[in-house]
Amino acid sequence: MDDLWQWLGDHQWAGWLGAAIALGVVELVSLDLVFAMLAVGALVGMVSSALGAAFVVSFLLAVGASAATLLLLRPPLIKRLHGGPELTMSHAKLVGSQGVATMRISGLEVGQVRLAGELWSASPYDDTLSIEPGETVEVLEIRGATAYVHPIPRLDP
Repeated sequence: MDDLWQWLGDHQWAGWLGAAIALGVVELVSLDLVFAMLAVGALVGMVSSALGAAFVVSFLLAVGASAATLLLLRPPLIKRLHGGPELTMSHAKLVGSQGVATMRISGLEVGQVRLAGELWSASPYDDTLSIEPGETVEVLEIRGATAYVHPIPRLDP
């Protein structure tokens, strides 16, 4: 056992490397980026130890690096991982787009419109309107598989 302590005293960097690897493995299980930040601190301790620093100096550098990464690096990483762009589903992307009525659409009869190359069942957003085939419409809402549309007025010369 004394030989182990003697070897670790002469090769402190190996102890720090072992700690960094162990902390990295624990991070793979926890996935909360705390142990990864501690592993970074252990790597800093390893580098300082390999450069000949005393154990106390390596320990203080490792604690400082761990604290710095936990306080400065982890919060923006967590925010970025849990955030992200607002995802709009395929049907929500159609709101605001224009299409062409392919069948008569009125408050009493569901018709069809061609939107982004696909046929959709459609109803007028305003139940009192009637939209004839060939008219250009704008999608104001999607409910289920039905697009609620409003005709776009034409400027005839």
